[in-house]
Amino acid sequence: MDLINKKNLIIAGPCSVESEEQIIETAIALKKSGKIDILRGGIWKPRTNPGSFEGIGVKGLSWMDQARKETGLPFGVEVATDKHVENALNFDANLLWIGARTSVNPFSVQMIADSLKGTDQTILIKNPVNPDIKLWIGAIERFQKAGITKIGLIHRGFSSYGNTEFRNNPLWQIPIEMKRLFPELPMICDPSHICGKKDTLSLIAQKSIDLDYNGLMIETHINPKNALTDKEQQITPNELIQLLNNLTLKSTKSENNHFEKELNKLREQIDFYDDELLSLISNRMNIAKKIGEIKNQNEITVLQSNRWNEILNRTIDKSEKLNLGKSFIRKYMEAIHLESIRIQNEDY
Repeated sequence: MDLINKKNLIIAGPCSVESEEQIIETAIALKKSGKIDILRGGIWKPRTNPGSFEGIGVKGLSWMDQARKETGLPFGVEVATDKHVENALNFDANLLWIGARTSVNPFSVQMIADSLKGTDQTILIKNPVNPDIKLWIGAIERFQKAGITKIGLIHRGFSSYGNTEFRNNPLWQIPIEMKRLFPELPMICDPSHICGKKDTLSLIAQKSIDLDYNGLMIETHINPKNALTDKEQQITPNELIQLLNNLTLKSTKSENNHFEKELNKLREQIDFYDDELLSLISNRMNIAKKIGEIKNQNEITVLQSNRWNEILNRTIDKSEKLNLGKSFIRKYMEAIHLESIRIQNEDY
């Protein structure tokens, strides 16, 4: 059975499995909704501070197994070591996922991949805790080389320093690039870890649907106020149902011919302007090269900080009048500036 190649896949369950009663009661409530595909539960929890609750351990797997028997829901757990894998397979866990603190470590990923050789296990790989797309790609490749074919990705956001709007910055450009590089792999969003609180879960969930993600993993607890881990980001089964009912599901295609014609016209305009932009950027770089030649002839440094600040400030001021975001224009101009410096340096 292919668990994850399904549109609008929903994985739900508590951050941590705490007791047999808790996980079975949660599973029964989720099953009644008719909207949940896979039950999740944390068995081993990598905690930042020693002394924090680090999971119930192996006995929690038997409780997950019992919840599966009572509801028919397949279950998935996070694994971080080869021993975790061994224990999870002993209880026939339907799904395993690799956490963000594990996917950041190639040694750990390789150990888990090696322990799964020869199995037909379904694996989900969370993005690394830091925004390094190469680590995420490397994790995929390690499992592929181990012969694992049922692979999916989980976008759970990236750690950042200081107070931010989200617990983990979504940095949407990274999962979007992963979808481009691996279009065959399902991408699932984990709004619980991105948000860190339940108030913005629906916002992030809808955003992921708009970006054509395959599904959601949302932490759901029968009594979040008394949860042993991450109580602020967990919701009750009833709250989950309400959240899912309020989402607007979308398709990648339409059978409306008028819509397709209008969309194609606008896309042709986008293609035209993209070609124009490339020509203009090429012209700008040709001028930058001539400036570099003049600087070299007169023994002047390539980097002129005052001139760069002048260009940047002027461009940002003008961008506001054109309704362009400051952050976008700053990143765009910084990329242009770095390429200009490279060109001015390349021959000297």
